[in-house]
Amino acid sequence: MTETKQNISVVFIGHVDSGKSTTAGHLLYQCGCIDQKTIEKNEQEAASMGKPSFKYAWILDTLKSERERGITIDISLQKFETPHYGYTIIDAPGHRDFIKNLITGASQADVAILLVDACNGAFELGVGPAGQMREHVLLAHTLGVKQLVVAINKMDCTEPMPYYEGRYEECKNETLAYVRSVGFEDDCVQCVPISGWCGDNITQESDNLCGWYHGPTLMEALDAIEAPVRPVDKPLRIPIQDVYKIGGIGTVPVGRIEAGIIRPGMDIAFAPTDIISEVKSVERHHKSIDEAGPGANVGFSVKNVAVKDLQRGNVASNADDRPAVGVESFTAHCVILNH
Repeated sequence: MTETKQNISVVFIGHVDSGKSTTAGHLLYQCGCIDQKTIEKNEQEAASMGKPSFKYAWILDTLKSERERGITIDISLQKFETPHYGYTIIDAPGHRDFIKNLITGASQADVAILLVDACNGAFELGVGPAGQMREHVLLAHTLGVKQLVVAINKMDCTEPMPYYEGRYEECKNETLAYVRSVGFEDDCVQCVPISGWCGDNITQESDNLCGWYHGPTLMEALDAIEAPVRPVDKPLRIPIQDVYKIGGIGTVPVGRIEAGIIRPGMDIAFAPTDIISEVKSVERHHKSIDEAGPGANVGFSVKNVAVKDLQRGNVASNADDRPAVGVESFTAHCVILNH
């Protein structure tokens, strides 16, 4: 990813089967991040499992259990670029059973893309009491996401005809009414019609929509968001998302930098364990880099620390510059979802 471009983390949210992984995968494909050979391989494997429509989704759904069940279980990260920004895609699960993984993804995001299924019956289910759309929108806003792109998906399947403007307006108006009620401001929300499977209006204008839609593509909507102000002058803070043991490298904690800068050679303190170790290397999207700042999802190898000594939820900070310490009390913002 070009380091001169500011990095934006974007999470895909929405009811299960709304097309999150398919749309994210097709976006990556149209941006040139995925080659034709990979798509053809996914297509063959998906067809052999009776899931021929999953060739784009499997770009992000790589776990065996995800492919067998046909749903996203864990979050996955991919990168792509627009003319203005470098983006990290966070593909989050929509299924109710894996809401904790959605929370992890949304907590790392600067902007959310809400996928809304425009198919008859599917939209009503997604926004209804048994659907996940409302919970996902509320969680994203609660976790600090203030900019939202609403993608009315599966426009190729609308009734009484494909790409029906009336269905788009119906889905858009009801979705935006709820989005506003949660607290999203109108100037921070955009709405676009797309087909994640067919590729309509993702990175290029679609002939199927040009008769009535004259707004941005999904990529143009992303490029129009306001870049967040990054706290580069604050002390380093990295909430640890996971810890890996990688052969030839050693222990590698991973997480999103919330504040400060991390560099190789820096002494890192892990709270609350009080473990201190030297950073051997820093990687972003599997490439070694000299430093990384707020908003970047990174992995960093550390010296003489076992995987079992670190865990998700630890906070990494600069041992020599206001390291993270324990407190006697803190102020919490609590939101009750079901009552």
